Amino acid sequence: MIEVLAPGLLTTVQDLGRPGLRHLGVVHAGAADVASHVLAHLLVGNPAFAAGLEITWLGPRLRFHAEAVVALAGGEIEARCSGAAVPARRPVRLPAGSLLELGQVVSGARTTLAVAGGIDVEPVLGSRSTDRRAGFGGHEGRPLRSGDVLPVGRSGEPLPTRHAAGPAAPAWSIHPLDGLGPGAALRVLPGADFEALDPPSRATLLDGEWRVGADSDRMGLTLDGAVLGVEAAPGRVSAPVLPGCVQMPPGGRPVLLGVDAQTVGGYPVVAHVIRADLDRMMQLRPGDAVRLEPVDEARARAEWQARLHALHERAAAIAARRGRGGGA
Repeated sequence: MIEVLAPGLLTTVQDLGRPGLRHLGVVHAGAADVASHVLAHLLVGNPAFAAGLEITWLGPRLRFHAEAVVALAGGEIEARCSGAAVPARRPVRLPAGSLLELGQVVSGARTTLAVAGGIDVEPVLGSRSTDRRAGFGGHEGRPLRSGDVLPVGRSGEPLPTRHAAGPAAPAWSIHPLDGLGPGAALRVLPGADFEALDPPSRATLLDGEWRVGADSDRMGLTLDGAVLGVEAAPGRVSAPVLPGCVQMPPGGRPVLLGVDAQTVGGYPVVAHVIRADLDRMMQLRPGDAVRLEPVDEARARAEWQARLHALHERAAAIAARRGRGGGA
């Protein structure tokens, strides 16, 4: 089991979410950075859909009461155990009784911590992910608090007995899938309501530089910059929305809907962030600069196929290393 000594700023249990339930009003939830979640779990021998911890901006202090293998992926984070640095993107073996101290996320916004066996909380609607808004899933439907105890499932690979005084990790690691940081360009497709923007605002949306607003979270990222204008649309009704939709509220600040986004919305949808860029979008943090780059459907499909190919390459490399006994 894992004891939470300090919870960090916002640490939640997440897996790959609850797809297929939006028609019932249930949001997807799940890992904000899906690729990093998948790679972290493959590194420790878990299936991709296992549950881990998603750490936002500042990490927790955790006591591991039994020997464990862990992996970190996503945003670069300060991590130490028994005075030694814990490297990212590789499996790391922790002795029983280890204190894992996770500090600032120094690039990107979120880091995934995977533990061999997965965080074994009770599934709700087929997922262990935390839905904060609805208050279910994860650990009691909320972020972690000091004193929480998290169960860990049985790993598919037995851990050999070792008596190392500190963390042990192999020399190899995998390359990150994304370059994270400010100045990102998110590729977008035009939304059904793009023409609802007045002509100057159409140009500004795609040519201007924006900054992620302070009120951004997993539900959506607000963009600060020019105030955009929307032509009147009387009689508008709510319609289904998805993560990646770019909504235009009356205040004129675009909102990029995130992984915890509502299932329907009444604001105009003026663009869509392409699927290949959703992980990078969710790694942006308040104050980061971002641009919206228009692409066509063919480019969006090609970028998604390229991303899947890169993810499969890394998964194959992990499997080959682990197959040669290259674990921690």
